Amino acid sequence: MSLNVKRSDTILIPDQTRVLLRPLSPGGPERVAAIVARIMALPENEVGRLLEQVCAEFSQRHQHIRDLFLDRFEHVSESLPDSAEVSLQRRLLIGSYFLAEYSLESAALFNPSIVPHPDQTALPAGALRFILSLRATGEGHISSITFRTGIIHANLRIEVFPATGFLTEPRQIPNPLYEKALFGRKLSELGLAGEFTRRLMHKLGVSFSLEDLRAALQAEQFIQPDGMSQIDQDASQGIWILARSNYEVQFQPDQPISERIIFPATPSQRNGIEDARFTRFLDGDGSHNYYATFTAYDGRLVVPELVETSDFLNFRFITLNGPAAVNKGMAMFPRKIDGRYAMLSRQDNENIFLMYSDNVHFWNECTLLLKPAFPWELVQIGNCGSPIETSAGWLVLSHGVGPMRQYSVGAFLLDRDDPSKVIGRLREPLLKPNRNEREGYVPNVVYTCGALVHNGELIMPYGLADHATGFATVPLDEVLAAME
Repeated sequence: MSLNVKRSDTILIPDQTRVLLRPLSPGGPERVAAIVARIMALPENEVGRLLEQVCAEFSQRHQHIRDLFLDRFEHVSESLPDSAEVSLQRRLLIGSYFLAEYSLESAALFNPSIVPHPDQTALPAGALRFILSLRATGEGHISSITFRTGIIHANLRIEVFPATGFLTEPRQIPNPLYEKALFGRKLSELGLAGEFTRRLMHKLGVSFSLEDLRAALQAEQFIQPDGMSQIDQDASQGIWILARSNYEVQFQPDQPISERIIFPATPSQRNGIEDARFTRFLDGDGSHNYYATFTAYDGRLVVPELVETSDFLNFRFITLNGPAAVNKGMAMFPRKIDGRYAMLSRQDNENIFLMYSDNVHFWNECTLLLKPAFPWELVQIGNCGSPIETSAGWLVLSHGVGPMRQYSVGAFLLDRDDPSKVIGRLREPLLKPNRNEREGYVPNVVYTCGALVHNGELIMPYGLADHATGFATVPLDEVLAAME
């Protein structure tokens, strides 16, 4: 059966003018001190002239640029002698030397997921407001999460609102509280439940802050007169990394959503936050929350992590733990099934698995759900976002890799009450690269991280050759009827 897939004229391409101010670290402490010393040697009138020149050139590209200069100065001020007197304009100038513009999407803007916007007010009849998350890749192949908003109109016209000019990272919320029991369980999963950890946890309350943990770690260092053993040092570092990997950030309500950037912030994310799969999750009380699984990449290892938000202003980042929380491509179901969280995964790089858990933080077991079967997917398969609930069952978009590393989008159907039962599957791809979509950063790839159904139509944003983002629509009934 031939499917009536329609590609939209709406294409999002990378915009190299969207720049973010990031800390510049040109070397170790000695190099930083040398740079600061050279700036300190400048005459005061030269400092004023240089500062005016920098502000004139960059203040139209970044909001509150002087505040950013001062904040960066505080991070490098330890290189100054204690007796040094530094004027305000010299502090600002020093800060400017340790910042650099980063072009967020200079290489790519792709692998989107789409969810209904929390605000559906003041819309024409039959329209839906949405939030689109995208993977933005810039210099050094570092990926972050960026957002757009738009409207799916009643006639299925997809309107994506233009991104505004300024980019802003969120404010990290100080001293998030950690639950001792949950934190201890995570340490056990990581193999860090030794004597040092037991001693440390005994010092902490039922809940504790990052500063509480820092103080307890420092106390342990002072207690041991001969210094910490290598085993204890490794445990201390692992505990601190775990704490840093669970954190919250907050954007300001007056910041347009296209200006909100989630940039890598922890050691596990050092080289990128990749392929966020957002879903609008139905809680037991009837309210909705948003979860997204994503891949954190530190330059060597990939690990799945989770982010949670109710309003796209406050984001809570959570590590995923347990022997089944490995590899890429985890995607949550949008509600609990039989009282448990459910997730699709791909632990072995080529098959799709199903997982259940009583706790969204921990995933211990997985069962094989689907294997490659058709020529266009014989290299590997995986999910393309969270399952979509329909009257016929759970619709799951999948990706398959075939000859010449061509990525195509397929689909299969799971039983609504028992998702371990595959009740339908497309024999042919739903979407494969056409002649206009083959060229890009990675040729011959179409890929999505999440779609939705609106007014009986499947709305699929998708990445084009790992470079840009397009949209396609197809009647849901046609997709279901084509299932075998």
